[in-house]
Amino acid sequence: MIDPQDPLELQLSKQAKIIDALMRRAGRQRELSGSAYQAFQSAIELQQKVAAQSRELETVRHETERTRHSLAQALSAMEEGFALFYDGRLDVCNDLFLNLLPDVASEVLPGLELNRYFGLIQQSRHLVSTDLSLDHAANVLARGYQASPVVSLVIELTQDRWYQMSAQVTSEENTVLLFTEITALARRNRIEKEHLIDQQADYLSAVFQNMGSGVCTFSAQDELMMQNARFREILDLPVTAVRPGVTLKQLLDFMGSRAQIADNALLQVDGWRSELRKRGFLRRRVDHGADRVIDLHANVLPDGGFLVEVKDVTLETRSTELLENRVMERTAELTRANANLTVQYQQLARIEEELRLAKERAEAAVSSKTRFLAAASHDLLQPINAAKLLISTLQETTRETSFLPMVDRLQGAFSSAEQLLHSLLDISRLESADPDTVDPAEVNIGTLIEGVRADQELVAAQKAVRLDVVPCSLTVRSDPVYLLRSIQNLVVNAVQYTKPGGRVLVGCRRKGKKVALQVWDTGIGISRRDQTRIFDEFTRAENVPLESGVGLGLSVVDRACRLLDHQLSVRSKPGVGSVFCIEIDVVKNVQPVVEAPKLLNNTEDVPLNYIVMVIENDPDVLYGTVQWLENWGASVLAAAGVAEAMSMLDDLGMAPDIILADYQLDDGETGVEGIRAVREATGVTVPAIVITADRSVALRREGLPKDVSVLSKPVKLSRLRPLIDWKVRWHVQSRKQAAFSEPGAQTKVDDDSRTEGHKTNLQGGH
Repeated sequence: MIDPQDPLELQLSKQAKIIDALMRRAGRQRELSGSAYQAFQSAIELQQKVAAQSRELETVRHETERTRHSLAQALSAMEEGFALFYDGRLDVCNDLFLNLLPDVASEVLPGLELNRYFGLIQQSRHLVSTDLSLDHAANVLARGYQASPVVSLVIELTQDRWYQMSAQVTSEENTVLLFTEITALARRNRIEKEHLIDQQADYLSAVFQNMGSGVCTFSAQDELMMQNARFREILDLPVTAVRPGVTLKQLLDFMGSRAQIADNALLQVDGWRSELRKRGFLRRRVDHGADRVIDLHANVLPDGGFLVEVKDVTLETRSTELLENRVMERTAELTRANANLTVQYQQLARIEEELRLAKERAEAAVSSKTRFLAAASHDLLQPINAAKLLISTLQETTRETSFLPMVDRLQGAFSSAEQLLHSLLDISRLESADPDTVDPAEVNIGTLIEGVRADQELVAAQKAVRLDVVPCSLTVRSDPVYLLRSIQNLVVNAVQYTKPGGRVLVGCRRKGKKVALQVWDTGIGISRRDQTRIFDEFTRAENVPLESGVGLGLSVVDRACRLLDHQLSVRSKPGVGSVFCIEIDVVKNVQPVVEAPKLLNNTEDVPLNYIVMVIENDPDVLYGTVQWLENWGASVLAAAGVAEAMSMLDDLGMAPDIILADYQLDDGETGVEGIRAVREATGVTVPAIVITADRSVALRREGLPKDVSVLSKPVKLSRLRPLIDWKVRWHVQSRKQAAFSEPGAQTKVDDDSRTEGHKTNLQGGH
């Protein structure tokens, strides 16, 4: 019935009421029963306990009042304004804090909110300024105890009084404000600052008066403000002529009346103002009097006035005149000497003209050679392609005869001639200065390396050289054709100059934002002197046998890397081996390339039981291609143009298994047009390979269908046969999957373009 949390007076009142009720009940009973006596006895014990608690509470109250009185005395004795805000409201403060701002002191009462107190400071008439915003201080303190915010700012009050206010959150409920008077410190700092300014002004005045040149300043109203003694001395002016307040016009009129300046234009004030307004400065060299020369410089000041500087350059001018006279004399001597040299010059001019004509003839010859090689590439590669096909067919025909070694030697000699022609054509293209020579793109470097490995693996095995390749999945920024050619040339050189039993290793290493493509070999090595010249045309190292080539491969690599901005380097030691390195920029954030199934390299024993349509306008190439395909068991439809191909298609009555088409046909037709015509007529996306001698960027940009592979002439037959077999098999597999996933679909005319993402677009000799 009695709540211990109630005030002491309320507890005593409740106890008195309870005792009184018990006493009245006991008095009404006629006899004192046992239960009534026990109740009365309990009431007496309860009253005793209440009395004891009352005494304890009185003692606590006395101690609290004494502590609070001591705290008030301590706060009053502080020399700083102090206030404690409990839970965001004023709990206790001293007199200094209360009377800091007399006009708002009446509102500074217990329970005042902290934000409201900051608002009273801003409203006070006694507040002059603060170095920080009070709103900012309130926001910082509102972050709470966890952030441990501390705010300190300087407050300026009327009558030149200064206080530093420090505020800190000491607990989750308590915030302390402390005002410390710093008036004496602020005044002392101001005095020191003014003293420093005075000292600086004296220093500047001393410098101004002791300058070697004369200086004078004018206001925006053209009135003289100040000048130094040197200004009066140089212009020979009395003190009265340059007193403060004299206008520029008055000064110029005074000097003009004494004939001190002969330049009438300089005596016009409007001319001064016009040039200063237009250019911001004025520069003149004028004669002063009869025997003096003065340099006059005027510059506009930020306030609209201007500063005039004068220098006496009489001695300098006289020295210049003397020097000019000497120069004139010397010039006359040189003129005479020049007359003697003229005859010699004319002789040299004739010699230079002859050299120029010889140089032009040489450049014309080089240019003619370059244009010839670039323009004749198609005509040169066509017969080589035909001969290559015929030699391959001849090899298969004479495989079991005594003529096979002779044919193999013929094929080796022809391959050397082909490699030499490729190098010459590459150099001619790289020298042509055609902007379309290279076309940097995103290239999967692992695909190129794997293609080179497939091409050179058999050559290395025949020479008993171990060729290893470290796989790489990086995408780089380069031209796919010339990067492939560079890798091929480096690997071919490494295999060629490595003795049987040696090793060639191709791989990549990351170097920050670049990748280093490296070709290692254990070959004959290159001396340090030869390393600086092996990249020149027709240049080989001294330790290279004479029958090892003409020295064009590394020149092609060097030219391609320079055009593509790739860094090419070599490290080598004779008798140990060499390392060639090409550093290429890596392309980041490229989606992983879905690798197509690898081509089958060992397909010599598998016949090509396919119907192959060949579209080729060159009779020799067409004949060689037909013989090569039929030798491998294919049924060939040979057409010289698109119209003949469509006629054969009508006779056949069905789509061929694959199309081999030359890109450049007669009458402006292209093999791509023939492929599209066959596909439209049959309703089938027939697999197709375009074979061309054109390696220009324009062809690559034309936009060939993604499912059409491109091979360069002369065709690498070791790559053509597995490519034909792979494309046909992939096409059949795709059609079966399409027929299975779409029951009832017409398989013959189904479009297998959905498999484009898995097809290979081979460029640059794959």
